[in-house]
Amino acid sequence: MFRGKGWVNLLLFILTILSTYFVGFLWAINYLFSDRKLHEVSEILDLSIFLEPSLMRLSLIYSVALLSILLGHELGHYLTCRRYGIQATLPYFIPAPTLIGTLGALIKIKSPFTRKEELFDVGANGPLVGFLLSVPALYIGLLHSRMIPALPRESSIFFGEPLLLKVFVWGIFGNTAQNQDLILHPLAVAGWVGLLVTSFNLIPVGQLDGGHILYALFGEKTRKLAVGIVIILVILGIFCWAGWLIWALLIGLIGLKHPAILDEGQQFSRKRKVLSLAVALIFIFSFIPAPVSDSSLLDFFK
Repeated sequence: MFRGKGWVNLLLFILTILSTYFVGFLWAINYLFSDRKLHEVSEILDLSIFLEPSLMRLSLIYSVALLSILLGHELGHYLTCRRYGIQATLPYFIPAPTLIGTLGALIKIKSPFTRKEELFDVGANGPLVGFLLSVPALYIGLLHSRMIPALPRESSIFFGEPLLLKVFVWGIFGNTAQNQDLILHPLAVAGWVGLLVTSFNLIPVGQLDGGHILYALFGEKTRKLAVGIVIILVILGIFCWAGWLIWALLIGLIGLKHPAILDEGQQFSRKRKVLSLAVALIFIFSFIPAPVSDSSLLDFFK
């Protein structure tokens, strides 16, 4: 039925549907019951809750929205590879028992890049599609999100806000008071995750999408920036979010240098120069220094 190892892609996709659906249930419970008292929630939480129609619907919304964003991102890469005749695998989804239900998705590119246009377009089209799908999910989800009295800080997990989320919240809710907390609708959570994944991929170093884009723009000059970017990630890991330390390690293991291409002296078209500015703005509006609050390396030693 499946040629080669296509069954692996399908199996991982099915498992990721299940993992994101289950995590979507947790986000749905948080959305519906976050302002309830503990004893009220405990009375509701039994096995029958898994058949609660409203929770099932919200879980499905989260799973479908997030998988659509991830699939759109990877298809942006894959279809661009096909257009240029570059060999690439179908997307591999990665299920995981995390707060978002997955570690994302990836494709494996089997052919080397030879031209700047190929490198730039393959690197940029994934984040562009992912961002364009994340924005409506975030905005529409925010329209259905709720403001509640502030929750106790010591018993809650708070997530960082990318600049785009802050702009949308201001436009929808106005100036929010410090004694209020925003409870995201699961669709908005999927949009938030989409922005987070986009910003991860646009880190301008190595074999990440941002590394492809930067190398296509500036060639060998980018090699001098790689070490500095890793140092910045380490600093962010110490003071903002310890997960950046893992990213710094992974980037170091994969390699800081980008493979050379044949036409490094070729000039870029005006269209791609404008597109590179758009990608830079996407990174700025999507980046979250501390995706989870109070989770820096220093916080672990308090």
